Amino acid sequence: MRYEILGPLRVIDHDTSLFVGPQKVETVLAALLIRAGHIVSADQLISEIWEGKAPRRANAGIHVYISQLRKFLHRAVRHGAPITTRPPGYMLTIGSDEFDLHSFQQFVDMGRAYAREGSHEETIDCLGSALTLWRGPVLDRVCRGAIVQSFVTWAEEARLECIETLIESRLALSRHRELVGELQALIAEHPLRETFYRQLMLALYRSQRQADALWVYRTARDILDDELGLEPCHALQDLQRAILTGEVPRQSVSIHEGAGN
Repeated sequence: MRYEILGPLRVIDHDTSLFVGPQKVETVLAALLIRAGHIVSADQLISEIWEGKAPRRANAGIHVYISQLRKFLHRAVRHGAPITTRPPGYMLTIGSDEFDLHSFQQFVDMGRAYAREGSHEETIDCLGSALTLWRGPVLDRVCRGAIVQSFVTWAEEARLECIETLIESRLALSRHRELVGELQALIAEHPLRETFYRQLMLALYRSQRQADALWVYRTARDILDDELGLEPCHALQDLQRAILTGEVPRQSVSIHEGAGN
């Protein structure tokens, strides 16, 4: 069986997507998956579902949702009991089942290792595989308590850092022309992400579009000033000066260490 949380929550058995249940049941499963291998207290699950507005019988409600999940997973998994009671709450054990989050982290770890070695083709393969696991907005149908919301925030940051590192390796392999359009789209979606501006400036400069590269710097400077009252970061300023003086290094890329959960 396979659990998937890098998008809407899914449980897949033999290529068949199974219906988990109502939103509150999905939320309990999402919280347990995010904290897989660790105890999630009943109070945390209550807060996850009702966010400080719990009814009087909230504990009984959690008991019912856990019971429903156990029955569901027992039918799907057919080996052992993945959810166990561990005071003060419950713990989900992945065991031999697949989990897209674990696969993502493994691909990212391998990609970072290859990037540090300068093995850019392998970096691209690993990080590309990591990104194919994303299916849309993370856990968009479940309640957003502290556990789920903090995970969603981390996951989006991890995805963006994965994209940044992947682009660095593509730049290192002189694939600058094919990156221009992609980076323009990424900047439109993430206008405060300075790394994408730097990467676009570099891609344009290497494509003999020096004026366009400098225009990107001015755009970044104006947006950062309007939105945050900040100047561009040192990496952007250094690249602008290097473009103006024609002293851009052939390998003007930096490999990110990335985020952890």
